[in-house]
Amino acid sequence: MPDYGLGSWPARRARINPAGVALRQADRALTYAELVATVDQFAAGLAARGVGRGDRVAYLGPNDIDMFVVFFATTRLGGIFAPFNTRLAAPEIAYLLDDARPTVFIDNPDVYADVLGAGGAMPDTEVALVDDAVILYTSGTTGRPKGAVLTHANMTFNTMNQLAHVDVLATDTALCMCPLFHATGLGQVSLPTLFKGGTVVVLPRFDAGEVLASIERLRIASFAAVPTMLQLLCDHPDFAGTDLGSLRYAIYGGSMVAERVAVAWQRRGVDILQGYGMTEAAPGVYLAPADGAAARPVSIGVPHFFTDVTLAPGGELLVRGLNVFRGYWQRPADTEAAFTDGWYRSGDVLRVDDDGWAYVVDRVTDLIISGGENIYPSEVEAAVNALPGIVDCALIGVPDERWGEVGAAFVMASDPAWTPESLRVALSGVIAEFKIPKHVRFVAELPRTATGKVRKQELRRLSRP
Repeated sequence: MPDYGLGSWPARRARINPAGVALRQADRALTYAELVATVDQFAAGLAARGVGRGDRVAYLGPNDIDMFVVFFATTRLGGIFAPFNTRLAAPEIAYLLDDARPTVFIDNPDVYADVLGAGGAMPDTEVALVDDAVILYTSGTTGRPKGAVLTHANMTFNTMNQLAHVDVLATDTALCMCPLFHATGLGQVSLPTLFKGGTVVVLPRFDAGEVLASIERLRIASFAAVPTMLQLLCDHPDFAGTDLGSLRYAIYGGSMVAERVAVAWQRRGVDILQGYGMTEAAPGVYLAPADGAAARPVSIGVPHFFTDVTLAPGGELLVRGLNVFRGYWQRPADTEAAFTDGWYRSGDVLRVDDDGWAYVVDRVTDLIISGGENIYPSEVEAAVNALPGIVDCALIGVPDERWGEVGAAFVMASDPAWTPESLRVALSGVIAEFKIPKHVRFVAELPRTATGKVRKQELRRLSRP
């Protein structure tokens, strides 16, 4: 891991209006002065519970002002913030706890209140850019989630990338509606807005009607979203009558938005900026600038300022830069496999036009992105294969109007009693609901290569209407 030649954080601080509102949620608001005081108080409580440099603090819950406090307090101590996906099933959460081994696990407001009131002295901890800040779990190709470790430098330079790409103002009010356990929730709008001294409005969960009402009532300037959110918003009956005059841009990624959805927002005067990234890059790699995005609705734009990109033979995107993670938590072999000569292997094939604008062509891996959530087929296949009377299973992604992609399972069963519905019921509580295949087809056998590998391209052909 390079030391960047930047050393530790400087002692001096940039000037932000202490009386300005940093975070707002429903009727609650914290000014920057109040946020600093609350973070210091919570950090003292964490320290009293034994949290120090390198210790993990796990968080399970919906978006909340308290989640930001835990994030800042943990990293203030040199600890590592580990937010867990609230959509995971109990066995999946148990696995994350065993993997992260947190010193403190905050899974309800009572635990938060206890830590906040624990008292104690606030340690004067020096935190360097190379220190670990966050573990964000991303589904693994081996069927188990992997923790991507992001350093303070990764988070900082992702913020710098955003600020170089879009005009974030100190007077902006941004909407945080993407889950904070994903890199997009923290990195794409929230932290850049706080860095500039703006206001972040926190929504615990996505509701199209509430989002539209918040945009009008609170004069929202920006938000980050996944394509499904943009579609649900423009299809909502209140969309046409909502005053969007304050909304300058929306950043989205995960998959391409439908053209009719992009056009609907553009007609309302909102710049829809498609981006491309991954958890391992904190997450931004590409973003479409407002100048030119409307004319290239399917392009992911151009590389971020502090990010280097190149295409390997065959077109796979390789990435390096100060925003690229140091590796996977306690997985040295996976970390080594993820890099080639210092470049992170994205697993995606890109095409770059002469004007520098890029387009995602295909995936090297079989990753399915459904409503902004990553689904790795091997994880779902393992869960299906563990059911009694199931011989084998293969999962592919198929187009879906609402979610972009959903899983379609081809299943070999020795027990004829299995039905698509009973299989989905059996998977409920074993894997997250969004991972459960929407389509299930029972087959006598799976097409395979001479070496026994399932020919998923043939399954994709079979799934077409």
